[in-house]
Amino acid sequence: MTEEPRSEEQADEQLKDGRVVAIGGPVVDVEFPPGALPEINHAIEMTLTLDGNDIVITAEVAQQIGDSQVRAICLKPTDGLVRGTKVRNLGRGISVPVGDQVLGHAFNVLGEPLDVESIGEVKERWEIHRDPPPFDQLEP
Repeated sequence: MTEEPRSEEQADEQLKDGRVVAIGGPVVDVEFPPGALPEINHAIEMTLTLDGNDIVITAEVAQQIGDSQVRAICLKPTDGLVRGTKVRNLGRGISVPVGDQVLGHAFNVLGEPLDVESIGEVKERWEIHRDPPPFDQLEP
């Protein structure tokens, strides 16, 4: 049985927003509506406003802890984050750019360049959690 392709609107309708229910350093517990839990290793985002600046905090779901809650690890500082903050389920894992344009550059875990402002147009991104290539496709 093959899945019918879904439009982006249909996909967005299934990705319900959650809210922060507990914060412990870089670890946050987030509650989602029933049936809308993000998968383990998927990314979620929170927007925090400090001094008039919006800061997007990306976290990765590490555990589903029951009662429609997940535990996630934040990849940026959580200073100023409060319970009740709205959380967006991105519906995918964290991805980083790949290809010739990344050669010679340093990146953080979110795929943001650390040594230059921009690396130009990114043609391809791969999720950081993915299956390894088949053995016969490995190069020595």
